[in-house]
Amino acid sequence: MAERILVERNEAIATVILNRPERLNALDKAMWQALGETIETLDGDDDLRCIVLRGAGGRAFAAGANIAEFETARADRDQARAYNAVVERAIGGLANCRHPTIALIEGVCVGGGLEIAAVCDLRICGASSRFGVPIKNLGLVMGYFELRALVALAGPAGAAEILLEGRVFGTEDALRLGLVNRVVADKAVAEEAYAAARRIAEGAPLVARWHKTFIRRLADPAPLTPEEIEATLDCYDSEDFREGVRAFLGKRKPAFKGR
Repeated sequence: MAERILVERNEAIATVILNRPERLNALDKAMWQALGETIETLDGDDDLRCIVLRGAGGRAFAAGANIAEFETARADRDQARAYNAVVERAIGGLANCRHPTIALIEGVCVGGGLEIAAVCDLRICGASSRFGVPIKNLGLVMGYFELRALVALAGPAGAAEILLEGRVFGTEDALRLGLVNRVVADKAVAEEAYAAARRIAEGAPLVARWHKTFIRRLADPAPLTPEEIEATLDCYDSEDFREGVRAFLGKRKPAFKGR
């Protein structure tokens, strides 16, 4: 099953591929497990600066979960609890990954596929992409853990629209609901996503990680502590800050080292 999740590396950019194109990259429990393990490994890579997630085959990012295994792997409360723990490990790993993440969305992005895309930092899709979470037709709920990211993007009203109606919709509604950052021509999705990844990789990696931390923290309504506010000054102690200033004044491209 390891081949169901592929990893490609191009310098500081890693691509994670959901590799089940014959089933539109629908995820079963083993794929969720492999995805969680893969993200944890990449998260620990100090040389990495961006992760791109995409589906194999060009027809789908991911068409949700593999419903065919529900009767054997998700048939009752106890099985669902174990299954959900595997999903939460993958979703949580992506949500908390210190490296910036981009969902490169071609074609179908529904159910669990949308849950994965929702916890990425950026989502770039093709004009013919389709979205939705039609689990009402399965008698299935989206738990709090997965729902958190959907509400953060679409708001309570948008999340209610997506889950209560359960329809599959196009990019106009996806933009309206805040599910994607940008829509490009189908043939240009990979080009646009990797251009964004290169822009991210060219920046100071510590700064990207700090910004991710700050953005997540501001989603929490609790007041910022003096220590948290003081932490925003940590960048001034970094080698990358000094390199960035020197490069700007010297009119050259900075060579950031993540220190």
